[in-house]
Amino acid sequence: MQAITPFLWYNGQAEEAANLYTSVFKDSQIVDLKRWGAGGPAPPGSVMSATVRLRGQEFILFNGGPLFQFTPAFSLLVNCQTQEEIDYYWDKLTPGGEIQQCGWLKDKFGVSWQIIPDLLMELLHDKDPEKSNRVMQAMLQMKKIDIAGLKKAHQVG
Repeated sequence: MQAITPFLWYNGQAEEAANLYTSVFKDSQIVDLKRWGAGGPAPPGSVMSATVRLRGQEFILFNGGPLFQFTPAFSLLVNCQTQEEIDYYWDKLTPGGEIQQCGWLKDKFGVSWQIIPDLLMELLHDKDPEKSNRVMQAMLQMKKIDIAGLKKAHQVG
């Protein structure tokens, strides 16, 4: 059992989110579904929570009702190696959601995701501040991160 498990609060869409996320991330599964019993705040038998494992990381998705909403103050970062990987996650998680700046998006449930290539941090921490700044300025103009655009900004000069 992992020491810390992210617990995400949904308004009735935990099972739908579990199905989406496990279909998007390879080597993922729904580990457990718990259902509301009689006397709960939702109809008996409806999903109370779904435990999912996404690429080795467990999450609990809880149907807690409309009391709380997701904000970008909490996001899930997906580390990518290639543009194809960035494109894949972007295309799978944006439908019904909201495209944002600098590799961020909100999925249709309101969960914020960062779809980021590992290369970005390497380029942003270049010892040459001019190169690093050009990469930062290029990234700030992007919605979905474009690795070729980052590399071009890094090399121009």
